[in-house]
Amino acid sequence: MVDSELVLGLGGTVDYEIEWDSSVLESLVDRYRIRGDELTTTQPIASERDLAISVLAFLETGAGGERYVASSGIVEQFAARFVSRVTLGGTPVRAALAMHALGIPSTVHLVSIDDTVRRLLPGDTGYLCSAEHDSLDPHLIVQFPAGAEVRVGDQVLRAPHPNRLIYSNDPPNRELLLSSDLGSALRDAKIFLVSGFNSMQDASALDERLRQLRAHMRSLPADALVFYEDAGFHQPALGARVRESLLELLDVYSMNEDEWEAHLGHRVDLLDADAVQAALHELHALIPARVLVVHTRYWSLAFGADAGRYRSALSGGITMASTRYRLGDGFTAQDYLETGLEPRNAEGERMAVELAERMPEVAAVAAFTLHPPKPTTIGLGDTFVGGFIAALAPSR
Repeated sequence: MVDSELVLGLGGTVDYEIEWDSSVLESLVDRYRIRGDELTTTQPIASERDLAISVLAFLETGAGGERYVASSGIVEQFAARFVSRVTLGGTPVRAALAMHALGIPSTVHLVSIDDTVRRLLPGDTGYLCSAEHDSLDPHLIVQFPAGAEVRVGDQVLRAPHPNRLIYSNDPPNRELLLSSDLGSALRDAKIFLVSGFNSMQDASALDERLRQLRAHMRSLPADALVFYEDAGFHQPALGARVRESLLELLDVYSMNEDEWEAHLGHRVDLLDADAVQAALHELHALIPARVLVVHTRYWSLAFGADAGRYRSALSGGITMASTRYRLGDGFTAQDYLETGLEPRNAEGERMAVELAERMPEVAAVAAFTLHPPKPTTIGLGDTFVGGFIAALAPSR
């Protein structure tokens, strides 16, 4: 273990990131005789045909999402049709990679490992792992650019903006076993990131894991900050069990715009101050966290009595995620600094001012205006978390 002031959990992944190719999707439409009236983002994914239908349905709306598939073989079959590359994923690992770019070491908690992970994890990133043997259950990462078009019969689907999709069948992350060393790792922690419960599907196993996590968290120093990053639960009803168990222990409860709308059950106009104000109060009624963080394409904000404390962290998260959006993996500290010089989104700045005037318990920061030729949309939330935590890190 290299460093334990920043402990990031609870699971990482190996990702197959495919290069978007509309012609491959159109060939699958023809092969499986997919019709426009079949498109849905909610049906179970038990075949490659189901997976293609899901991708097309998300493309049509421009929304992002995360879905469970019946087997890793479906992921392998679909990914093999595209040009792809292998990367590391999972919120704690991508957050650690982002902080590594700024020279900030951390320790990640893993539930699976293989030689790919050992090779790609930076040398200054320590790890503890609950797995007793090596395994590989890849996640499929689909990124579609704005304007991507796929013909389905007489209909042409067109993505209104870029986004990302995640498909997986990952038993280690579904079980999310905790290392017996986690409590020891937390004894000197200044910040502890909690994420990954969204992959679990068994309620009794989840309850046991939450009980174990609470026991490990008793080792945290009294002044440690606990940051929770929400995600799309494979079994949405289980999200409430996590909140019931952990909410009192969390300092920050964070999510992106897709997760915010999923909690509310309706869309939110991110550029309408009335709509955002109402939706924030609605979210707080559902999730009465000390501080809620919502990160979106136009702005990011903290909502709560102590929100002002996190303004610089919001800026750090936006800058880090924007750097990844511009440049993908492998960016540097200099790239991060250059992103901070980019112009802010005018509508985001207007919203930040309006929300601050209306709601004294809100701290809001505008996103940047960026138009990279090949934006990276996967891992932006994870990278936001890395930038947020980096800005709060004791060594900064």
